Amino acid sequence: MSSIPSSFKALVIRQDDNRKVVSALEDFPAAQLDAGEVLVKVAYSSVNYKDALAATGAGKIIRRFPCIGGIDLSGTVVESSDPRFKTGDPVIATSFDIGVAHHGGYAEYARVPAGWVVPLPAGMSLLDAMALGTAGFTAALGVVRMEDNGLRPENGPVIVTGASGGVGGLAIDMLAGLGYHVVALTGKAHEEAYLKRLGAAEIKLRDSIDPAKTRPLDAGLWAGAVDNVGGDILAWVLSTMKQAGTVASIGNAQSINLPTTVFPFILRGVSLLGVDSGYMGFPTRTRVWDRLATDLKPRHLAEMTRTVPFAELPGVFDDFIAGRVKGRTVIAVN
Repeated sequence: MSSIPSSFKALVIRQDDNRKVVSALEDFPAAQLDAGEVLVKVAYSSVNYKDALAATGAGKIIRRFPCIGGIDLSGTVVESSDPRFKTGDPVIATSFDIGVAHHGGYAEYARVPAGWVVPLPAGMSLLDAMALGTAGFTAALGVVRMEDNGLRPENGPVIVTGASGGVGGLAIDMLAGLGYHVVALTGKAHEEAYLKRLGAAEIKLRDSIDPAKTRPLDAGLWAGAVDNVGGDILAWVLSTMKQAGTVASIGNAQSINLPTTVFPFILRGVSLLGVDSGYMGFPTRTRVWDRLATDLKPRHLAEMTRTVPFAELPGVFDDFIAGRVKGRTVIAVN
């Protein structure tokens, strides 16, 4: 522990005597960090919807108490017992058990297993890494999985649901940058100009879809789809896929349920691809981060990102829970 102070600032999530989840910035003893081969001085973290659910107790996310929150972090290696990482190396760590069952990125220092750490790709800053964070990695993984399944710009339009959220906006930017005709599906009509700036060629409003009228198979419209919402919307997307279309299932903002039939799969050869960014291993994880520094780097990342000082972190979670946030929120830790 000689390389770091005996205690440092961290956002710690606890259960009080009434089993209510509470979180606050506090001085955290360095000796209580979790085990791991790599000790990182955290430069930045980010706020994802999952982080807000964890910190407020609005969702049963935390698997052990107490736990330092923050599922994402970027920073510089302070100590490493793994030969792949040297003191001073810039690194990224996202997902796995970070901020859920292992002390996370809302702290001035973090210790994590080497198997969760990715070297910062050339051409990417530590700030950009967290402007991307789990949301950017998830969007990129969805695009890569669809490409591996045969999706190409010439196949036809790609629809992105939950378009104004962090993952949705990043997916639109990435796909448009690759030359796809992107249709943004959103419930927020006032975000049309923003979504078009990100690269959406068309905007479709969610209230134009009547789930009661969704047929087992409807006119084929989309070669690809990135779905962030699940439920009736994903059922409608599946029914309107083109022949051999491919869908990346990324989130469940509307529902965990999927009221569909087998027809899209057995009559049109549609592929429904599950995107698990949490535990996706190597070399795929490194491959996706490398592409985020090159051809999948969002062109409008700065526009969709706001940076918040560490001291103001506790005040941002309620806006996420209330659905008042668009784009990405980066936390400047050090």
